[in-house]
Amino acid sequence: MDEKKRQLLKLLKEKSYRYSPDKPFKLASGRESPYYVDARPVTHNAQGLFLIGEIFFDLIRDLDVQAIGGLTLGADPIAHAVALTSFLKGSPINAFSVRKEAKTHGTGGLVVGDVKPGDRVMIVEDVITTGGSTLKAINGARDFGLEVVKVLILVDREEGGRERVAAVAPQMQAVFRLSELKDD
Repeated sequence: MDEKKRQLLKLLKEKSYRYSPDKPFKLASGRESPYYVDARPVTHNAQGLFLIGEIFFDLIRDLDVQAIGGLTLGADPIAHAVALTSFLKGSPINAFSVRKEAKTHGTGGLVVGDVKPGDRVMIVEDVITTGGSTLKAINGARDFGLEVVKVLILVDREEGGRERVAAVAPQMQAVFRLSELKDD
């Protein structure tokens, strides 16, 4: 594991990973689990954003994509970190968001950002459990006319979501797995 990835894993273990066998956490999927991963303390952290931008950009730099995004709010800081890193490295990739519900005022719609139908895009997610949020982002992007090239996940909880998404995505990759956060 390279140094940047090691640093990001350390941050995730310190700031995002929780274990509570006596009082399980209720997840967005409705499931309960003794393990909880709240990536926001890392995806909203200066060092975390730097590391995410660098690591994710390295994983996609050779793909021909115009934009990166996913379901708001979890994907937004990741997409923004990668967009900034890509610009600083001379290979700009724009960011976009897929709203949870279509906006009914202004220009409306589910997809916002500097994208247009036909653009090749990368979908990102902070944490995947069942894959429901990621599938919603993929479907929203496709309905807008975007071509989803790859899905990249920060943390896979290893509960079937990765496999569900892999069944509909051309490429799928997780940077970390829950088992790596649990290791001491």
